Amino acid sequence: MKNYYSTRNDIILTFSDIETINGFESITVYFERANNNGFDFAEGKLPNNLFYKSYGFSQEELIRLEKYLRNNAFLIWNMAREKGSAVIA
Repeated sequence: MKNYYSTRNDIILTFSDIETINGFESITVYFERANNNGFDFAEGKLPNNLFYKSYGFSQEELIRLEKYLRNNAFLIWNMAREKGSAVIA
Protein backbone atom coordinates (compact mmCIF):
# COMPACT_ATOMS: atom_id res chain seq x y z
CA MET A 1 0.00 0.00 0.00
CA LYS A 2 1.24 3.49 -0.81
CA ASN A 3 0.84 6.22 1.78
CA TYR A 4 1.11 9.91 0.90
CA TYR A 5 3.76 11.96 2.73
CA SER A 6 4.42 15.25 0.91
CA THR A 7 4.65 17.29 -2.27
CA ARG A 8 7.58 19.69 -2.66
CA ASN A 9 8.64 21.37 -5.91
CA ASP A 10 6.11 19.20 -7.81
CA ILE A 11 7.79 16.03 -6.46
CA ILE A 12 5.46 13.65 -4.60
CA LEU A 13 6.82 11.39 -1.84
CA THR A 14 4.86 8.27 -0.96
CA PHE A 15 5.86 5.25 1.11
CA SER A 16 4.84 1.66 1.70
CA ASP A 17 3.65 0.03 4.87
CA ILE A 18 6.42 -1.53 6.97
CA GLU A 19 7.76 -4.69 5.35
CA THR A 20 9.54 -7.39 7.35
CA ILE A 21 12.06 -9.51 5.45
CA ASN A 22 14.30 -11.99 7.29
CA GLY A 23 13.46 -10.27 10.58
CA PHE A 24 14.44 -6.78 9.38
CA GLU A 25 11.95 -3.95 8.93
CA SER A 26 12.07 -1.65 5.92
CA ILE A 27 9.89 0.86 4.12
CA THR A 28 9.92 1.41 0.37
CA VAL A 29 9.83 5.10 -0.59
CA TYR A 30 8.82 6.58 -3.94
CA PHE A 31 9.55 10.06 -5.31
CA GLU A 32 7.61 10.94 -8.47
CA ARG A 33 7.44 14.01 -10.71
CA ALA A 34 5.38 14.44 -13.86
CA ASN A 35 7.33 15.11 -17.06
CA ASN A 36 6.38 15.45 -20.73
CA ASN A 37 6.55 11.67 -21.30
CA GLY A 38 5.10 10.37 -18.03
CA PHE A 39 7.00 10.46 -14.75
CA ASP A 40 10.48 10.83 -13.33
CA PHE A 41 10.90 8.57 -10.31
CA ALA A 42 13.27 7.44 -7.60
CA GLU A 43 12.60 4.34 -5.50
CA GLY A 44 14.53 3.36 -2.40
CA LYS A 45 14.36 1.88 1.09
CA LEU A 46 14.44 3.05 4.65
CA PRO A 47 16.44 2.66 6.86
CA ASN A 48 19.40 2.86 4.44
CA ASN A 49 18.10 6.04 2.70
CA LEU A 50 19.50 4.98 -0.69
CA PHE A 51 17.80 4.71 -4.06
CA TYR A 52 18.05 1.49 -6.05
CA LYS A 53 15.94 2.62 -9.05
CA SER A 54 15.64 6.04 -10.64
CA TYR A 55 14.80 7.71 -13.91
CA GLY A 56 14.79 11.37 -14.91
CA PHE A 57 16.31 12.90 -11.78
CA SER A 58 19.82 14.37 -12.04
CA GLN A 59 22.55 13.24 -9.65
CA GLU A 60 22.24 16.57 -7.78
CA GLU A 61 18.48 16.08 -7.43
CA LEU A 62 18.97 12.54 -6.11
CA ILE A 63 21.40 13.88 -3.49
CA ARG A 64 18.81 16.48 -2.41
CA LEU A 65 16.08 13.80 -2.30
CA GLU A 66 18.30 11.55 -0.14
CA LYS A 67 18.88 14.46 2.26
CA TYR A 68 15.14 15.18 2.40
CA LEU A 69 14.51 11.49 3.06
CA ARG A 70 17.08 11.38 5.89
CA ASN A 71 15.58 14.51 7.47
CA ASN A 72 12.06 13.05 7.35
CA ALA A 73 12.74 9.35 8.01
CA PHE A 74 11.66 9.54 11.66
CA LEU A 75 8.22 10.91 10.74
CA ILE A 76 7.79 8.43 7.89
CA TRP A 77 8.56 5.53 10.25
CA ASN A 78 6.05 6.88 12.78
CA MET A 79 3.36 7.28 10.14
CA ALA A 80 3.99 3.78 8.78
CA ARG A 81 3.75 2.32 12.29
CA GLU A 82 0.41 4.05 12.76
CA LYS A 83 -0.74 2.70 9.34
CA GLY A 84 -2.05 6.13 8.45
CA SER A 85 -1.13 9.07 6.31
CA ALA A 86 -1.06 12.79 6.84
CA VAL A 87 -0.17 15.86 4.88
CA ILE A 88 3.20 17.28 5.91
CA ALA A 89 4.63 20.15 3.92
